[in-house]
This record gives sequence, C-alpha cells and structure tokens, in this order.
Amino acid sequence: MKINRSYIFIVALVTGLSACNKKLNTSPSDAVPEEIVLKSVANLTALSEGTWSSMMDDFYGGIFGNPGFKTITLVSEAMGNDVALITTKYSYAPVYRFTQMVDKTTSRNNAIWNQLYKIINNNNIIIANVDKVTGDLTDKKVLKGQALALRAHIYLTIASFYQFSYLKDSLAKTAPIYTTPTTDTTSGNPKATLKDIYTLIISDLLQAKGLLDGYQRTAKYKIDKDVVNGLLARAYLNTGRWLSAAEAANETLKNYPLMPPADYSKGFNDVNNSEWIWGHPEIPSQSDGSYSFHFLDVSSASAYYYSFMADPFFGELFENGDIRKTLFSWDGNAGLEGYLQYKKFKFRSDQTADLVLMRSAETYLIKAEGYARDNNITEGAAALNALRAARGASAFNAVGATKDQLIDAILTERRKELWGEGFALADIIRNQLPVVRKPYVDASGNDRLVTITTPTGTTKQVPAKYHTALKFADGTSFVANSPNYLFTIPQSEEQNNPNLSN
Repeated sequence: MKINRSYIFIVALVTGLSACNKKLNTSPSDAVPEEIVLKSVANLTALSEGTWSSMMDDFYGGIFGNPGFKTITLVSEAMGNDVALITTKYSYAPVYRFTQMVDKTTSRNNAIWNQLYKIINNNNIIIANVDKVTGDLTDKKVLKGQALALRAHIYLTIASFYQFSYLKDSLAKTAPIYTTPTTDTTSGNPKATLKDIYTLIISDLLQAKGLLDGYQRTAKYKIDKDVVNGLLARAYLNTGRWLSAAEAANETLKNYPLMPPADYSKGFNDVNNSEWIWGHPEIPSQSDGSYSFHFLDVSSASAYYYSFMADPFFGELFENGDIRKTLFSWDGNAGLEGYLQYKKFKFRSDQTADLVLMRSAETYLIKAEGYARDNNITEGAAALNALRAARGASAFNAVGATKDQLIDAILTERRKELWGEGFALADIIRNQLPVVRKPYVDASGNDRLVTITTPTGTTKQVPAKYHTALKFADGTSFVANSPNYLFTIPQSEEQNNPNLSN
C-alpha cells in the first residue's frame, strides 16, 4: 500500500451540499502543504467534503464505466440473479460473465481498490488530527463521528465483497486494516480476518453514534445518527447478531416513513424522498455520479448506455396491485425487442439524478430478517408486511408459517425492493447462495413469446430475451460460495505490499 501524503488537495469552502442544490465546489485548488491542512477543523472539514465528492462523483480510474462509488452497485447487480444484461452495450459485460472481478490485472479492480483505500486514508487523517486542531469543539466532535462512520462504511463494503460470508468463516483473511494515516513509505499491512474487520466496523460505528448524538444535519449526504444506526444494522445482520440488527434497524426507520405508492414510479432520483435516509444530491455542474443512470435508466432517450434489463422471472415475482409491477414493460425498440424493461430508475429532465445509499425500506427488511432469524415470527412478519402494504402487495400469512418460510419471503422481498441498489451480489455472498439464472422458455424448450408495442404504435409478438450468461465462463454451473463471486485484490497491490501473503 503506497499513498502519497506529502500534499493533500484542499477544496474551496462554500456553503456545502444541501437539498436546495447549493453544492460544495469540489474542484481541487492548488496543492496545500500538510501543515496548513492540519491547522484547523475548517480545513479538515474541507478535506472531508472533498473526499465525499471524490467518492461519489469521480470516475474511478478515469473510466466512464466507473461512475464513482455507484460502480460497486452496478457490479453487484450485474453479477446477481435479476439483471439480464445486454452484453453488446458498454462496460459491464465482463462483470456479468464473472470474468472481470476475479482478474487481478483489470483496471476496474484496481480503480475500486485504490479509491476505497484513499477514502480510508483521508478519514484516518481526519480521525488522527481532529482533536488537535483549532476550532469549535462541537464541530470537531461531529467531524470525527462522520469520519469514523464513513471509514466503517468503506470497511463494510470491503468485507461484503472481498471475502465469503462472515457466518461461513469469520477467521478468513480478507484485506488489510489501516487505522492511521499512511504515506508513500508506509509498509503495507497483512490481510486481516473478517472478525477483525467487523470488530473495527462496529467499534467505529458505536463511537460515531455517541459523537453524533444530538447532531441535526442540513443535508442527507451528511452522516448522522440515523445513518450510523443503518450501518450498524447492516453490520449486525452480516455477522449474525440478529436481535441487534433488528433493533438498530428499528431505530433507523423511525424518522423516514415509507413513500406513497405514486412516488415509487418517479424515478428513484430525488434525495428528498421521504424514505431516503442517506443519499447524494446531484446538479448539472457536478453530476458525474449520475452517470450510473446511463446503465440503469432503460426508458429515457438520454440514457445512451442502458443495459441493465430485468430478468423475466424477476418480473414474475410481483403480483397485480403491487406498484412495483407497473414499472415493467417489454421493450419494443428496434434491436431491443423482447427485453424486459424495469423503469425504477429515470433521469430527471436535466439529465441528473440523486443517488440513493440507504432507505427505510431496507431497514424494514433488516428488521424483519433479524427478528425472523431470532425466531420471532410475529415481529418479523409484521415488519415485512408493513413494507408489502406500502407497495400494495398482499401480506405474508404468518399463521403456521415456519422460520425458514418467512426468511425465504424476506430474501425474495429484498430482491424485489432493492433491485439496482447494489445488494444483489452482497446478499448472495452473505447468505451463501448460488447465482440463479434460467432460460425463459416454454415447456417445449422454445423461447417464450411476449407482446411488444413498437415505436409506431403497432403490437406484435416476439421471443422474450433473458440471461445470456447462465454458467461461469469455464462452463461450470453456478454454485454457492464460488470464488468467482469475490472481488480480488489487484496485482499492483500485491506487488506494492509483500506483507499481504502473511
């Protein structure tokens, strides 16, 4: 691990991000000597803001296919069950075929790894110095809490994708831990176990929760106590602390009511949505993160890369009356006839879109799963049914239901509710499941026919399009706990850090 810390880029201080589209100028100014950066809480806050903007809005590795942190979301979805990717479109076909994230030499692997550890290092700089610089004590406390929480969020991302489930082997070596700032001369650390990584994650989040107690944020991209509780709920769920997961989730969702059904079809592009707990606002002058919508938005003319189509079997999971079912339609455009569109994500008219990071819908599902796995069928079903009712879906009948039946229903609901938000591969790894992709054919083995509407308004029947990657690249079947699901550490990191093998 080599990170040059001789000079840190500081960004111009303006009013900061807000829901009314006032936004931090995150273009780096001249390099500023480290002793100036570490002089005041205001300068460390500028480093924090710049780090956040780089995380969300920089193209990782300078590649259009890597639109900031949402790159990981797109990778996770493309490697899951429910995105039938158009492989002739730009960028994600190797991910979909499971050939890219296992390759130590690919630019995407390298870009994701480097960006994750740059974010960790910048937050380590803040954590190590915030108590020593000049400035308001409350500002220091809030900044430290947010830095601890963001560091935990990044390590939680690493733990979710670079190793198998914690419940499979908590002692599995995963990735290095760094809790102090590194320089270009720092010796790299060896891989830490999942147990060590999660111990740090939960410790950071509990400390952050105390530091952020009473803090009232001014924008949803800022981390507050609700966001911390949501991250704790995720960490507890991943590590099998079921009751703690349910309780943390319940704390998180209290201030974020589930959206009205009509809002579900507005495009998942507005940070002001009532159930968005954490999200990143975008405006035309600073909107690189919106580029992820070029892949997810399959109905707007401006989405020129759209490729994340829905698996037809996924569409069949939804019942009539469910608001989410109304978002499906068979594509009738030339060259795309028979693909199943899922119109969950849409650009705004100015070709920007806010980016969701956490919603109360997810925390209802964590609450439901936590209670279910803790053998509390009544509370688990109640949490699941609260979400189902908000979407117009029928209730899960808990009378006589087993724990396993409820858990299966919850995991299916996670797929239905969180599609496109980055949980697909993470849930497959966490629950030690195989990827499931099937041909969409009739009893005779022929492609099923579906009715489409062409751009001229005529209708016709065409063969439905479905998954083209039905096995691993070597022809073997999808299985649980396959190394093909894991992100690999880049070759360049192995060369820079000989201690990784220790």
